[in-house]
Amino acid sequence: MNSIQIGILGLGRLGTSIGLALKRYNARKDSRHQFDVTAHDPRASMTTAAEKRGAAARYARGVMEAVSGKDIVIVALPYADMEAAYRTIAPALRADAVVLDTAPLKLPSLDWARKHFPATVHMIGVMPIVNPKYLYTGLDESDDAAEDLFDQGALLLMPDVRANSDALQLASDFALVLGATPHFVDPVEYDGLAAATEGLPALLGVAMFRMLARSQGWNDAQRAGNPALGQLTHHLRDTHPDDLRDLLLFNRENTARYLSDLIDVLDGMRDTLLRNDRDALEATLIEAADTYQAWLRKRSSGRWEDKGEGSGTSAGESLMSGLLGGYLARRLRGDKKDN
Repeated sequence: MNSIQIGILGLGRLGTSIGLALKRYNARKDSRHQFDVTAHDPRASMTTAAEKRGAAARYARGVMEAVSGKDIVIVALPYADMEAAYRTIAPALRADAVVLDTAPLKLPSLDWARKHFPATVHMIGVMPIVNPKYLYTGLDESDDAAEDLFDQGALLLMPDVRANSDALQLASDFALVLGATPHFVDPVEYDGLAAATEGLPALLGVAMFRMLARSQGWNDAQRAGNPALGQLTHHLRDTHPDDLRDLLLFNRENTARYLSDLIDVLDGMRDTLLRNDRDALEATLIEAADTYQAWLRKRSSGRWEDKGEGSGTSAGESLMSGLLGGYLARRLRGDKKDN
């Protein structure tokens, strides 16, 4: 049985969940490969939590040790640490290594890859769209990781132009191993969507909490905090301010555009409340609830079109399905000649 060397940098929710999903795959009776995982996180608490979960076979003391000689490297570090990590690991990456980058924005990461990585390294931006059962549990910590985090979800793939077809197929097959359906997405389009689905919710939570904490009623309001407040403001717990800063500034034009649209909606709702317009408020809430339920049904089923979507490929298929003739495939088969 072939062994595939994996390096994971970052053991928050995503990095630990990837390790757990690979561990689950290794335990399958029909698995045709074994994933040998080495992980590293500069945060000792994250490493300890991931180690308790058994997310990796070994834990490296530094990033160089974690990525050296690895076939696939997953970068899931805090966003503010990403570019420095690219610069540091570049000399240790083997030729034909595939780097999967989970950063919340893709255009900056693609620029970092072109700047720091040799042409023999293939970088592909990835963004997991998680299992619907975890849609309302968003804390980014090791303790919130799960082996089925990617099941019934998708893995959006945004490759660097230098990534070859073998690397693209490898990333696509890797998504299936995790339990997700692969989808290729334009990184420019994705970063625009990320402003609405990642940046704006984080910004809204920060702004709301800042407003509340500066209000005259804060001394009393802080005693009444419940899940509604905690869920809205969770980025202030699990995301470093530097990461939030980069998420917003690196995507500022897209975020500002959505923020302007949001302000228009809030202005309208404020006017409706001040007019005591029961009918208008009810109509707004009903329309939003109906649209939300329609989205939730599609999000839960994964069927976005009337005929549904499906890859037609099972996660049990060989990871080498699209790599025949490639360097990694030959090495995994045990061929004597790798040139």
